[in-house]
Amino acid sequence: MKLTMFDQSLAEYLTRFKYYADRFDDISRHRTELERLVDDYSAFITDQSNSNIWDELERQGAGGLNGLAEELRAYSARGVATLEKYRALKLIKGDTGITDYFRNIEECIEKEFGSFQVTSKSIVLLVGSGAFPMTALLIAKRTGAEVIGIDIDDEAIRLGVKVIETLGPELKIRLENTPVEYLDYIKEVTHIIFSSTVAEKYDMLQRLHPLTNEEVVVAMRHGNRLKSLFNYPMKETDEDKWKLVDTVLRRNDIFDIALYKKASLHMAN
Repeated sequence: MKLTMFDQSLAEYLTRFKYYADRFDDISRHRTELERLVDDYSAFITDQSNSNIWDELERQGAGGLNGLAEELRAYSARGVATLEKYRALKLIKGDTGITDYFRNIEECIEKEFGSFQVTSKSIVLLVGSGAFPMTALLIAKRTGAEVIGIDIDDEAIRLGVKVIETLGPELKIRLENTPVEYLDYIKEVTHIIFSSTVAEKYDMLQRLHPLTNEEVVVAMRHGNRLKSLFNYPMKETDEDKWKLVDTVLRRNDIFDIALYKKASLHMAN
């Protein structure tokens, strides 16, 4: 019975996310319902009992899990991207309210790099900064580091710039729609954060290897098992290029973190 109810819940979430996939307007009802949906979905994914059910389904070889995960991941990410735009617009209009999803994300940011601390001398690259660049704001405000955020969504960049101008005009943050290969300062970057909803993040990691300095630290946000319903999961890397040096698993958080450094650095040691 539990498994049947679980399947029904996933199907319902997918239907609801599809409904909002292409809706982005200033109708208060849509915004409120989407906020509730994302908060409910976040709670569902971080619920340990649901995680146990997912694991049992995988052990049984339940068909369709991977396809369902891919759909839910894609549509929920679009929903969150829309919600970020709503939040940015609300802030610009003077409303600083926060949903449970955003609160969870901000809590995740606190110890992003573990022992590889960000300082005022660091340059942090954020891949997938979004319309409400919380990570950029928190890092710049708490460490004084320079933060560069990139995103492929022009509207997200435009709204993100306004958010920065509202919450941290004095901070060293810049946002732009530029592929990593064309960032002329990429060699100076000390820390890189990949958003968990960037589909091509591991391909980008490979392309970044010859472009970055030997000391760079990469925080790859990801989600395996049940968390793969929202986040792109962790993948194997070319061990001659990138070495996994730590994983930060957080049962109650929406994503986990894999930390990488260049393999050549470890070989030299």
